[in-house]
Parts: sequence; structure tokens; C-alpha cells
Amino acid sequence: MARISGVTIPNEKQIQISLTYVYGIGLNMSQKILAQASIEPTTRTKNLTENEITKIQDIINKDYVVEGELQRIISGNIKRLKDIKSYRGLRHSANLPTRGQRTKTNARTRRGRRVTVGGTAKKVASKT
Repeated sequence: MARISGVTIPNEKQIQISLTYVYGIGLNMSQKILAQASIEPTTRTKNLTENEITKIQDIINKDYVVEGELQRIISGNIKRLKDIKSYRGLRHSANLPTRGQRTKTNARTRRGRRVTVGGTAKKVASKT
């Protein structure tokens, strides 16, 4: 199993798909990296030599921000928005959609499971 940027990438997939398992690398960026490393994108990961894997790793380390560092940058940006109390920061704090989506209906992914308010029915009198 090849390890790139601390992530074990799958052996049986094409290298252009395998690279997308690294946080911060999508298909487009994966293809650019492979073009720089002059590696055929349809090559299976298990068929790569140690030299080619090192080449890919060097290109990623030199030119791109991925994995933990990228996550730190993103969480820092969100924290900054919360600290300055911008609208987007307040939406992040309240765990609501930040990009203008409606919340009267939908938004279940962000808001969580529906909570019924006052949903108890009147109890029927039982015979004694």
C-alpha cells in the first residue's frame, strides 16, 4: 500500500482516483499532479515504482496544501469569522446554513434531526 501525505491510498484503483483519497486533492488537481510527474493517470497504484511515488509526494509537498495543514487553515478561517461576529460566523456558531439557503423547510443536514414541539397527544381517560 502506498502512503502519500500520511494517507494510505488504495492499490487496486487508478492513481488519478487514488490520489483523491488525500484531503484537499480532487480529480482535477490529481490529474495536474500526475502531468507534472509525467505519470500515466490510468496506471494502477500497485504498479507504481518507489521512485514515482516519491516524485508525486515531492510535488504535493512543494506546491499544494493538503491534509492537516489545510484543515487547520479552514478551521482558522471559520474561527476568525466567529471572532469578528460576522453574519457567516454567527451562522457557523448557530449551526445553520451559511450560504443563504432557506431554513423554514429543509436544512436538515445542518440543523439535525427534527424535534417535535408540543407533540404529545391528550391522554385518553382509562376505565378503572
